[in-house]
Amino acid sequence: MARDVDNREQFRPAEHPNDHFILTTVVGSYPKPTWLNRIRDHQDDASYGVDAAALSEAYDDAARLITEEHQHCGLDTVVDGEMRREEMVEYFAERIRGYEFNGPVKVWGHNYFDKPSVTEPVQYDEPWLVDEFRFTDAVADRPVKVPITGPYTLASWSFNEAYDDITALTYDLADLVNEEVAALVDAGARYVQIDEPALATTPDDHAIVGGALERIVDGIPDAVRVGLHVCYGDYSRIYPEINDYPIDEFDVELCNDGYEQIGVFDDGAFAPDLALGVVDVHDTTVESVDQIIENITQGLRIVGPERLTVSPDCGLKLLPREVAREKMQNMVTAARAVEARLDRGEL
Repeated sequence: MARDVDNREQFRPAEHPNDHFILTTVVGSYPKPTWLNRIRDHQDDASYGVDAAALSEAYDDAARLITEEHQHCGLDTVVDGEMRREEMVEYFAERIRGYEFNGPVKVWGHNYFDKPSVTEPVQYDEPWLVDEFRFTDAVADRPVKVPITGPYTLASWSFNEAYDDITALTYDLADLVNEEVAALVDAGARYVQIDEPALATTPDDHAIVGGALERIVDGIPDAVRVGLHVCYGDYSRIYPEINDYPIDEFDVELCNDGYEQIGVFDDGAFAPDLALGVVDVHDTTVESVDQIIENITQGLRIVGPERLTVSPDCGLKLLPREVAREKMQNMVTAARAVEARLDRGEL
């Protein structure tokens, strides 16, 4: 069942202007600065002089820039935009013993994915994200959220050559994620988000994801907020089952279809907090503040404001950076406007 704890208030800024508090955040990825992409493109070309130290400095500069950009937008919790990551599976597979890479595979159209293989039982060697978190935490004036690709997605989007079935692989990976979350907590993290986009495409495996989450949160203090993000899909195939997940909030992508599925959750029994996407990450049109206010009120159909988080639908990395920034600014403005209306008893 959902974790019955109140760990949300710690993210309210000291200078928060309203009595009500709707938590604002981002899902994770954010457009990379053009110069970072160029440096990455030339990192193996000796004529450009991009050695490991130069690349590391570029990553630090980009992470600092995006973290500060999130703060300028007024977000209550920030992320470094995943500046050091390119693909959500590849980044972690490179750091987990038991994975190998044998070249890209075609996934759709002309798109290729460097799909890894699990060739032996997976093991945890060194922390994956702790240094990244410590850097961002030192830069930020706001709490830092840490997105982590979930074990079911890591298992589903890999070739399994070592385990009898996907359940066994997922559970072993969940144990590794648990170790990573514990290391992040020791470093000071208080907000982690497990990303499971694969669940959107194979919803019948919801029980596997639930079992994996039980392993992930084992021994993790109640003060640590645990979110689950699942990309767009048929949510009716995993609800109400997600009510049994040991999470603090469930993050859904509903803005891009005009909230046609919001009724799936409108049964009065939604157990976790709701993290609702209120801007569309697939559309370069910047939603107006008034439009986002309307979107936020969709979430108030499901939970009270004390249980509502608002964010983009998903990662923003495919949008132009200026568009992403304007969407974030309008989202925060809209959230503060809804809070003020709630304070006045108008909603």
